[in-house]
Amino acid sequence: MRVSVITACFNSAATVLDTIRSVGGQTHRDIEHVFVDGGSQDATLDIIRANCGANAKLLTGPDAGIYDALNKGLAASSGDLISFLHADDIYASVDVVDTVVQAMAADSLDALYGDVEFVRPENLAKVVRLYSSRRFSPSRIAWGWMPAHPALFVSASVFGRFGGFKTDYKIAGDFEFIARVFSKTEIRYRYLPKVLVRMRTGGLSTRGWRSTLIINQESLRACRENGIPSNYLKILSKYPAKALEFLLVHK
Repeated sequence: MRVSVITACFNSAATVLDTIRSVGGQTHRDIEHVFVDGGSQDATLDIIRANCGANAKLLTGPDAGIYDALNKGLAASSGDLISFLHADDIYASVDVVDTVVQAMAADSLDALYGDVEFVRPENLAKVVRLYSSRRFSPSRIAWGWMPAHPALFVSASVFGRFGGFKTDYKIAGDFEFIARVFSKTEIRYRYLPKVLVRMRTGGLSTRGWRSTLIINQESLRACRENGIPSNYLKILSKYPAKALEFLLVHK
């Protein structure tokens, strides 16, 4: 089973090599690594060209934001399964993709998701938060819950049926996709209780109160657009539980 790993990047010279090595070191050998670069001015492209494998694709040029970049990656992908691993993320172990492929094949799944560890940018072994997808269920979308997107593997056929990401979302386009797909009853999915991805802190969705405000506004919009009754109180109610993710790591 071929897996397409889509990596969106922009001026990512400091981190993209870790991502390349993480994908290249996977025990599952049929992996296509699709890079979508938005016009980097640093050494990102040189690093990709010098280190990516024979099954890599590189798309370059301006885009209309992260979700436009991911859609370009989807259009160029030839895999049976799709994974999104950004240029500051790495797989948590060398057998992540193989484990996911075997689990999805065994149960004929359309989607599988696991957990993400947030780590210090300067020390990938230092975990500061565990994002557990265990609490997610379609009934909790109205409360703003979603699986950890970097740890989500989706059959390419799902994108064929439901489409890609809406490009007029700034931060919560992945949540809108989850709301659109998982609020339906026709897909087969499962939670894998395993850390699949390590993600550096400081990403687009974790940059202070302005990002949080946009996420909440767009999450509520996504629910409304997909016929899911929700309100701001529901969306905000997830934050006490999210705060525990930091406390549990530091116990």
